[in-house]
Amino acid sequence: MRTLIFIVVGLVVVGIAMWSAGAARRRLVAALFTVGWLAAVLWNLRTGMSHGYSLQEELPIQLLIFAIPVAAGWWLAYKARVR
Repeated sequence: MRTLIFIVVGLVVVGIAMWSAGAARRRLVAALFTVGWLAAVLWNLRTGMSHGYSLQEELPIQLLIFAIPVAAGWWLAYKARVR
């Protein structure tokens, strides 16, 4: 459930960030979101490992938590540039 919550929060944050940014600034917003979201995912990884999970258990989950919102952000940035 925590994984789904993180993914949904990431999608909401990137959606709001892209909506509030102009079309010309969406690539910058996507890059800033990527860096910020990486920090949040690393924090979540550290939290999971401090609760006894191994890196091998946590890494695939954290990859999903990172990749889905970041991919959505870059896709939105690309769609704004194509128009």
